[in-house]
Amino acid sequence: MLSFDAPNWTATDPLHRDQQPSRRLHEPAQILFDVDPITGTALTDLAGLPYLVDGNVVIYFETEESRQLFCDMPTDHPLKLVDNPLEEGEAEG
Repeated sequence: MLSFDAPNWTATDPLHRDQQPSRRLHEPAQILFDVDPITGTALTDLAGLPYLVDGNVVIYFETEESRQLFCDMPTDHPLKLVDNPLEEGEAEG
């Protein structure tokens, strides 16, 4: 029987979630995406396929056309939102 009101109580048994080491403790140095983000096709043989490197992320593409479509996509919202400087702290969109 545990008594939590003891002044120097320490847990001796690890919780169930702590039985295995965390997989996020050592994140991989490089992340590979082997699913074409344009077509959604899972790619098995990555040799010779077009790819894009962004920091520690490598994205593979099925064809050069899908790579170019991905590169041509706008990074920001396609519609320009109207700026409203008078309403501070309110969401615009």
